[in-house]
Amino acid sequence: MNILFFGPNGSGKGTQGAILKDKYQIAHIESGGIFRDNIKNGTELGKKAKTFIDKGDLVPDDITIPMILDRLQADDCKKGWLLDGFPRNKNQAVMLHDALKKAGLSLDIVIEIVLDREIAKNRIMGRRLCANDNNHPNNIFIDAIKPNGDKCRVCGGALSARNDDQDETAIDKRHSIYYNTENGTLASAYYFKSLAEKDNSIRYLTLDGKASVKEVAAELVSKL
Repeated sequence: MNILFFGPNGSGKGTQGAILKDKYQIAHIESGGIFRDNIKNGTELGKKAKTFIDKGDLVPDDITIPMILDRLQADDCKKGWLLDGFPRNKNQAVMLHDALKKAGLSLDIVIEIVLDREIAKNRIMGRRLCANDNNHPNNIFIDAIKPNGDKCRVCGGALSARNDDQDETAIDKRHSIYYNTENGTLASAYYFKSLAEKDNSIRYLTLDGKASVKEVAAELVSKL
């Protein structure tokens, strides 16, 4: 089972990806990790990518996509993979689709977590970290996990907010890229949606991101 996963920051995409990884024993691959691994290991593609990253430039698609293909053909992907964080625009979607076909790799399922932009933003800015355990879920904008004032709902520990979670400008910038249906990330998702409407070998699934983590996971598993 080979999957592309789309969802805005704040949609819980990483959590759902981890659930799928454990349940179906497939590799959960985040595009950022591919860059880090190639640079760390000193691969030829990694060296090329580093020259752009060091200058603050975007790594060209003709370097990025071969990196991704190499990763998708690794041993831990033989049972399947879930790619998260790429493609981010329609051109990348077209190039990735063509590259997968040329490499003989199937794309079975495309998943989109649908979530209103304002709700996604509030979820990010509402996250609070427990001093005792960062895995204790606390969010001032989600009733099910709303903390007890300034104390962790699980253990009563002190709470704090990550600086980047409160950077409204940065959040808006990331979301402007994701929600752009002309040349942003949703444009790439919709490219695959149009393919799925014509090609029965690809399934396009949408999930209601407003629901709880457990409810989204249950909907996802039921649709798979």
